[in-house]
Amino acid sequence: MGTATAGFADRLARWATELDPSEDDLALARRSLLDTVGVTWAAREDPLAPLFARLPEAGRWAALAHVLDYDDLHLPSTTHISAVCVPVALAVAADPRAAERAYLAGAGVMARLGTALGWRHYSSGWHATCTAGAPAAAVTAAVARGLDADATARAIALAVPGAGGVQRAFGTAAKSLQVAFAAEAGIRATALAEAGAGADPSALEQWVALVGGDPEASTPDAPAVPGGLAIKPFPCCYALQRPIAAVQELETPMLTDGICHIRVRTPAASLAPLIHHTPKTGLEGKFSLEYGIAAALLDGAPGFESFSDAAVRRPDAERLMEMVEVAATDGGDHLLTGEVYIEIELEDGAGVRAALALPPGAPERPVTDGELRAKLDLCGAGDLAELSWESAAEFLRSL
Repeated sequence: MGTATAGFADRLARWATELDPSEDDLALARRSLLDTVGVTWAAREDPLAPLFARLPEAGRWAALAHVLDYDDLHLPSTTHISAVCVPVALAVAADPRAAERAYLAGAGVMARLGTALGWRHYSSGWHATCTAGAPAAAVTAAVARGLDADATARAIALAVPGAGGVQRAFGTAAKSLQVAFAAEAGIRATALAEAGAGADPSALEQWVALVGGDPEASTPDAPAVPGGLAIKPFPCCYALQRPIAAVQELETPMLTDGICHIRVRTPAASLAPLIHHTPKTGLEGKFSLEYGIAAALLDGAPGFESFSDAAVRRPDAERLMEMVEVAATDGGDHLLTGEVYIEIELEDGAGVRAALALPPGAPERPVTDGELRAKLDLCGAGDLAELSWESAAEFLRSL
């Protein structure tokens, strides 16, 4: 792609429409499909599912893919790429065989645009999955529909008004609905571009500048998704994956009723989305460092039930949350900056401690095929291991 100054949207559109996926790109797409459809299947009976049924197809699938916060994450851009791009690719592609390439094109644009928006964009409170997601959804739909680079650039520009979403929505139904709105905005923009709607592609570049981004931070041409994707082992915010995994690595097991103090030291950047300190609902618990630590101590490997309203309100969980003392160290420009350090003090004067830099599923510590299959089993979707891009859309329509 080269240095991006003028013509950022044109550059992204040309890259996307000319994409020739490598074998590694296709392997990532396959993993993303299974992971996304698996967590979507797991969410089919979520309390919010009836609300999502009011949405158009792609928006409904995107909201379901994201509501459990079990979907993948692109760390350099802090965006949940597949929750946007998989549903759009499956919903829009007239030829199912086109869905895979459309996914990779949209995912690549979302990674590059999110990286251009930068950590300052995310840490200031924007929901980057939505701000980068609407233009990326437009690219996904455009490639699925076979649009050329000029029409794709116009679709990107037409999606800019839909590029919104804020982190204050975290812990509420609005978080997953924002992701749905981003998917729908991209599809709508592409339909209008295909119908001949005019737009100035430089709108994207102007918008990126207005929200403090830098198009020159855009990444090189290959692979399709630079930096890869993180797969979550636990159904909660990515910022909780490392603290929970660190608790699991404590030197010795303990009885929770013997704990008197819990100290957590972590870079401030890793705390950005953890905005609920005294959660009262399961959704809020997914964005609470205090509850994530408590759930890991009480449940071992926190699962779906750990993030129910009843689980968050457990007296034992509330007691443990009150013991958590958080010390934020300076610096950091992504959720896995540095390492997390946890020390637990026991009533008998003993203590246990653990430090961790990379949780399971991080791109540098990728899931194995067996671990992904185990996640599908946990989602109740173990029989989806043979799902393909050709069959996934019809499967989701059967939900």
